Amino acid sequence: MMKMEQPKTGQGFGQAQFLAEWSGEGGPLTMWWSLAVLVGLYCLLRWYRERQVVSHLHDKYVFITGCDSGFGNLLARQLDLRGLRVLAACLTEKGAQQLRSQTSDRLDTVILDVTKTESILAATQWVEERVGDRGLWGLVNNAGIFHPHCYSEWLKIEAYVDVFKVNLTGLIEVTLSMLPLLRRARGRIVNVSSILGRLAFFGGAYCSSKYGVEAFSDTLRRELRHFGVKISIVEPGYFRTGMTHVAWCLERLKQAWEEVPTHIKEAYGQKFFDAHHNGVKQGLLKCSTNLNLVTDCMEHALTSVHPRTRYSAGWDSQFFFIPLSYLPTSLADYILTRSWPKPAQAV
Repeated sequence: MMKMEQPKTGQGFGQAQFLAEWSGEGGPLTMWWSLAVLVGLYCLLRWYRERQVVSHLHDKYVFITGCDSGFGNLLARQLDLRGLRVLAACLTEKGAQQLRSQTSDRLDTVILDVTKTESILAATQWVEERVGDRGLWGLVNNAGIFHPHCYSEWLKIEAYVDVFKVNLTGLIEVTLSMLPLLRRARGRIVNVSSILGRLAFFGGAYCSSKYGVEAFSDTLRRELRHFGVKISIVEPGYFRTGMTHVAWCLERLKQAWEEVPTHIKEAYGQKFFDAHHNGVKQGLLKCSTNLNLVTDCMEHALTSVHPRTRYSAGWDSQFFFIPLSYLPTSLADYILTRSWPKPAQAV
C-alpha cells in the first residue's frame, strides 16, 4: 500500500509566524501604517494652518512694484477685488491709467523707477502719507527685466548692469526704504525671484540677479524675525508675460547676435545660433499662460496667518526644476544640456 503524504505543518507554521511578525506590534507593516498616519496628520495640519486668513484685510495697505503688466498688474487687480488697499507702482503713466480704469477707487497708483534713488524716496514718502500710523502691511517686489535669451558671452556688460539695477539693487533699495513702514505694521515682504534663482540654467545675468534676491531675502528674514516682519520668496517657472513675449524676445536675440564680436561668432557659428534660436522659440511657446498660479502664491503670502518661506509657482517649477536641483551636479548638467547644439569650435 502507498503511504499517505503527511501535511508539512512546519511550512504552514512558518508562513503564519511570518505574517504575525510582519503585522504584529513592532513589525514592518505596523511601522508603515504609523508613518502613513503621521504623514496624513502633518498634511492635514498644514492644510488647516494655511487656510487661516489675517483679519481686517480691508484696512491693510499693500505696495506692489512693476504693475504696468504681467504678475504685478494681475496681483493689483486681484488684491483690489479681495478688498485690500492697493498702492500700485507703475513705470509709465499709461500703465497707471489702464490699471486705474480696471479697478476700484481703493487702488491708487504712483510712478516708480526702481533704478533711481530719488524716485524710490518720493514713492516712499507717497506711501507714508497714505498709510500713516498703521504702517505698510505688504511690500511686493515684483519689478524685473530679462536680457536677450542668449549665452552669457554674447551679452555686453551693460546688459548685466541693467538687469542687476532692476532685479537686485532696485529691489534692495526699495525694501530698505520701506522697511520702517513695514516694521510699524509688522507686515510682509514678498520678493519675486525665479526658479532660475534656485537652479542656474539659462541667462547668466538674470540667474545671477535672482540668486542675489534669494540670498538677500534669506538674510533679511533672519534679521527681521524679532520685529514680526515675515518674508516670502516666490519662484515662478516659465510663464507668458511681457518678458517672454515670443516675437519681442526673438527680435532681441537676433539683435544681440548681430552685435557679437566676430571672434565669438566664429567660435559658435551660424548653425549654432540658428539651432539656439529655434530652441528658444520652442521654449517660449511652451510658457504657461495661467498667471494666477503665481499671483495666488503672492496673495497667500500676504493674507495667510502662516505664510510659507518659499512658493514654487508652476508645474515645471515644482515637478522638474526643484527635484532637479537636488540631484548631483554632474547629472543635473547632463539633463539640462544634453539637447543643446554644439559650437563650431567645440573640442
